[in-house]
Amino acid sequence: MDIIYEIRRRYSVQKQTITAIARDMGISRPTVRKHLNTVEEPKYERVQPASPKLGQFEEQLTQWLTDEAKLARPRRRTAHRLFEGLQELGYSGAYDSVQRFVKRWKSAKHGPKLTEAFVPLLFQPGDACQFDWSHEQVELGGVLQKIKVAHFRLSYSRQMFVVAYPREMQEMVLDAHSRAFAFFGGVPARLIYDNLKAVVDAIFIGKERQFNRRFLTLANHYLFEPVACTPASGWEKGQVENQVGNIREWLFTPLARFASFADLNDWLAIRCKELAQRSHPTQSQRTIAACFADEQPLLRPITARFDGYVEQMMRVSSTCLVRVDRNRYSVPASAVGQAVSVRTTADQVRVVAHGEVIAAHPRVFGRDQLICDPWHYLPVLEMKPGALRNGAPFVAWDLPRPIQIVRDRILKQPRGDRAFVELLMLAGEAGLDALTVACELTLECGIISAPVVMNELRRQIAPHLPAAAINVPDGIALTIEPLANCTRYDYLLGAANVH
Repeated sequence: MDIIYEIRRRYSVQKQTITAIARDMGISRPTVRKHLNTVEEPKYERVQPASPKLGQFEEQLTQWLTDEAKLARPRRRTAHRLFEGLQELGYSGAYDSVQRFVKRWKSAKHGPKLTEAFVPLLFQPGDACQFDWSHEQVELGGVLQKIKVAHFRLSYSRQMFVVAYPREMQEMVLDAHSRAFAFFGGVPARLIYDNLKAVVDAIFIGKERQFNRRFLTLANHYLFEPVACTPASGWEKGQVENQVGNIREWLFTPLARFASFADLNDWLAIRCKELAQRSHPTQSQRTIAACFADEQPLLRPITARFDGYVEQMMRVSSTCLVRVDRNRYSVPASAVGQAVSVRTTADQVRVVAHGEVIAAHPRVFGRDQLICDPWHYLPVLEMKPGALRNGAPFVAWDLPRPIQIVRDRILKQPRGDRAFVELLMLAGEAGLDALTVACELTLECGIISAPVVMNELRRQIAPHLPAAAINVPDGIALTIEPLANCTRYDYLLGAANVH
């Protein structure tokens, strides 16, 4: 604008000719003529730079964008992931070219996005942690499945922690908190949530909430303050909202493959520590790990781990079972018909009666599955030995090979059912290892029968008497020791013949 001003001043005030102005200022005469009629400041439209190195890869990039537009949003690759894919195909250009192309393609397809304004937030060390869930896809044990991932993020240091579960249930929320606090080595003063059902039972005016009673038990144990966001105001926990997208890009794209949830969660914990080596978003000269080292001492120490179970009362069925989440778990036969407390955690089902745990099973997440402990049914077998052949707990019982061989042989013998049940009853006291050894010894001797196995089993569990010398008082010691006289037996035999 200063050049335009100078041209107009020389021409209108100093009365210089166009040729003189062009000569003095070193510009062309057409430019002088153009600016003589310019009043407002000229506006220039930015021309998008060409991407010569992207040229041959534009078709592939367009094809990827078109194909992935049909997928669910969580499964679409980001511009950075598309850039890495092109590099594998031989692309040697810059990331900016790919990013601009992706932005133009999406803008042409969906139109420009409206920008929303937010208020910057500032947190003190040890003050707050944000929580959220995300849905991801992984391959576990060769099966593609959708999982739920719990996200935690310390608001000051940006240290993150993520853990995966099959479901999004309250017991998973409780377990995730215990894992996160153990990972952080302490508890922040506040935790910020959206209004998920596992945390909030009712929403009132403003920030007033009715929190879930079981969740409040967790908060009381670790002594943190739960804070619920305003509905539809995700920016109040924007850090963890942003983390969800980043974690999906960094850890779950492309598809993650693991043998089990345990392996997946071990890997996620390691990756959270590795990602902490990145630069802090606001303290660019420091890493997230360095900021976390400052924040960690300010977290409240953990005194004891919270037992994060969800409890419900049930009555044990006549088949010694309780139903949990569409699956059935066995209970000792002595509890049939009784009301018991079933405590469900993220990975276990415990049955409690009269204040004692009477059954514990690993939790399964399929449908209509039967999880049985055969030892729970031994009292029933004592009364009904015929159930040994077709009873579901015993058909699927994975016994050691020697016991299986002996069992199959004994069941073919008369009254074999009851005989093998007696062995199991004794093994319930001695242990399955003792029965395995007894069966191995029986197979070695070659005579396979229940009495032989019983004899070998009892010999193992019989108490061993200490080999100690017998102290005889001096007053009753023999002065003349008796001598053996075998002729007495011959006399008795002769007397018997006479009669």
